[in-house]
Amino acid sequence: MDAVDALNEIAFWLERELAPTFKIQAFRKAAGIIAGLDAEELAARVRDGRLKRTKGIGDRTFQVIREALDGGVPEYLSGLRSRGDQPLVPGGRELLASLRGDLHSHSDWSDGGSPIEAMVGAARLLGREYLALTDHSPNLKIANGLSAARLAEQLDVVSEINADDGGFRLLRGIEVDILEDGTLDQTPEMLDRLDIVVASVHSKLRADKRTMTRRMLGAIADPHTNVLGHCTGRLVQGGRGTRPASEFDAEEVFAACAENNVAVEINSRPERQDPPGALIQVALDADCLFSIDSDAHAPGQLDFLQYGAERAERNGVPAARIVTTWPLDRLLDWASAGR
Repeated sequence: MDAVDALNEIAFWLERELAPTFKIQAFRKAAGIIAGLDAEELAARVRDGRLKRTKGIGDRTFQVIREALDGGVPEYLSGLRSRGDQPLVPGGRELLASLRGDLHSHSDWSDGGSPIEAMVGAARLLGREYLALTDHSPNLKIANGLSAARLAEQLDVVSEINADDGGFRLLRGIEVDILEDGTLDQTPEMLDRLDIVVASVHSKLRADKRTMTRRMLGAIADPHTNVLGHCTGRLVQGGRGTRPASEFDAEEVFAACAENNVAVEINSRPERQDPPGALIQVALDADCLFSIDSDAHAPGQLDFLQYGAERAERNGVPAARIVTTWPLDRLLDWASAGR
């Protein structure tokens, strides 16, 4: 087995299991170290001990490389594959099988941990037909949000990837901050160039109900907005601790989503589980569309759609109202309507 592929696949499975970041990065770093070596040179460095003495190559990564060079699947990878055969969550299998794509993901251009190409490779591996690259907008400085100039550069990279699509499409997108006045944190000219715009609140989440409602309604009314991202902003578990849901008039906000053809995101990150089940019911009653998204910040996290599918199925969301079950042409027609 190719040693670089083995190291990157291990990182993928560890990401899927929410392993500590330092552990995941050890394998990705090792893959980067040996990526420029041909098989003969790599084997020579393993034999004479140079590789083991190389900074960034630890005992575990060295063992994986050596076993891959010996021609088999490394034992550590084999164990991860066995665990990966088990679903992340019971239920939601039928709905998961109907999902064609994912409209919310991040790369190392903002606060993701991997290059765009790695995210695309994982999406292909998981059988996705499309993936929206939605790095953050400039207001979110802590996440290295993209200025208009950097976003324009990223769109060139997306075009290069799509030049050889192989049946897969990387969608031009952004997760744009909803600013305090309800406007979107990117120039209209740049938003015009995108396929998908996910609008999310990331600041002042404890604002009063009236202020938050007005803020969200402003973004929903913007014709560029396609998806209302993680609408409550809550955190229910995980390394960042917990955070209560923001307060807003759910009936008014979801009625506006339905009126403006904006999908309500069912965010699949296990620490978010956003929106909670009660709000999914309000959105269903308002006749909203939905988008089941991974909000992945690493390749392995793209498989988090399992969590979203299970929550959607448990709350009775029909597949026909989930835009990420739609074929690409229909999705793009919906996303561009009204712009």
